[in-house]
Amino acid sequence: MQTIIDIPKRLGRLISSTGNELIPILAVIAMLGFYACNSTSASTVPGQAPLPVLPVIEVAQSAATTYQEYSSSLQGTRDIEIRPQVEGNLDRIFVDEGAFVKKGQPLFLVNDRIYREQLNNANAALLVAQASFNNATTNVDKLTPLVQNNVISDVQLKTATIAKSGAAASVTQAQAIVENARINLGYTTIKAPADGYIGRIPFKTGSLVGTSVAQPLTVLSEIKKVYAYFSLSEKDFLEFENQFAGKTIEEKIKQIPAVELLLADNSLYPHKGHVEIVSGQFNNSMGAITLRTIFDNPNGLLRSGNTGRIRIPRLLNAALIIPQESTFELQDKTFVFVLSDSNTVKSIPVQLAGKSGNYYLVSKGINPGDRIVYSGLDRLKDGAKITPEKLSIDSVLKSNPLK
Repeated sequence: MQTIIDIPKRLGRLISSTGNELIPILAVIAMLGFYACNSTSASTVPGQAPLPVLPVIEVAQSAATTYQEYSSSLQGTRDIEIRPQVEGNLDRIFVDEGAFVKKGQPLFLVNDRIYREQLNNANAALLVAQASFNNATTNVDKLTPLVQNNVISDVQLKTATIAKSGAAASVTQAQAIVENARINLGYTTIKAPADGYIGRIPFKTGSLVGTSVAQPLTVLSEIKKVYAYFSLSEKDFLEFENQFAGKTIEEKIKQIPAVELLLADNSLYPHKGHVEIVSGQFNNSMGAITLRTIFDNPNGLLRSGNTGRIRIPRLLNAALIIPQESTFELQDKTFVFVLSDSNTVKSIPVQLAGKSGNYYLVSKGINPGDRIVYSGLDRLKDGAKITPEKLSIDSVLKSNPLK
């Protein structure tokens, strides 16, 4: 098979045989052959792949707020067990489960017939005692002038006076019995001890209730303010002590800024709270200590038994900020690709001090001014070269600001 290289030789023979009239045409054919030859030879040389063009940002320091989050359980400031103080059958239940009640509002009615009769008997006994006292008083009044005129001995007067004192004591005793019966009758109507929400009611009308029944009639939760309890491990508690100024725990607690509450659906509760107390000792079985925060609950959104996450803010005046998408994880460590002066990348592990929105706050591993690859990390490996496309960290923060 002939090659393109043979074309010049054949062209020479053709020119000599045909004359000058074919010279222009043959010249064009020769040029096409030369171009084809050059193209063929160039395609056989393997070309070098272009370097990937990736955005690069320069690490800078900035003020940022990071949050420490802890799981929490919520309780009303007062969860009051409603229990009967007298025994009997439930005649009426005035409220339903989940209802909001005011202080003093009737909740339950225990059958009061027996207690009403006890009050009637006590009142009757009081009348008898008062009659006896009046009779004893009359005897003393009658005997007094007789003794003064030496008509009778004073022994009778003394006896009458003693009887009067006994009758007076009987009146006092009867009055106490009346008051006790009245109190018991009042206990048959069970009223709300505070404003709050009614919990589950396990009893129905006709159920026998009393002081010996272990289960309460219901639980009333006072939730104008709500407590959120969370725990710190021993390590976290030591870091907490070092984080805030103060000589005592009480002084350190006062330095804690207002805390936030993330609800179960990850929405942010609109009212902020503050840490109030720390438990006096660590739980030996769990190795943790419990803290309590308090939140206003004007709309009743929070209820006892809810769960959430406490977020304690921490202001950092000069933090190294890097976007999360500029990092990758390997064996529980976080890495970034740092760019050298020769545009070669190297993976460097970084130590994180916290998180703020979609950004990490770095405490170790990189320094201000270091250049890191912003995105496209899945195409890189140590030692690879890239063509950097400079991207301002300010523009990144502008498009996705810190939270």
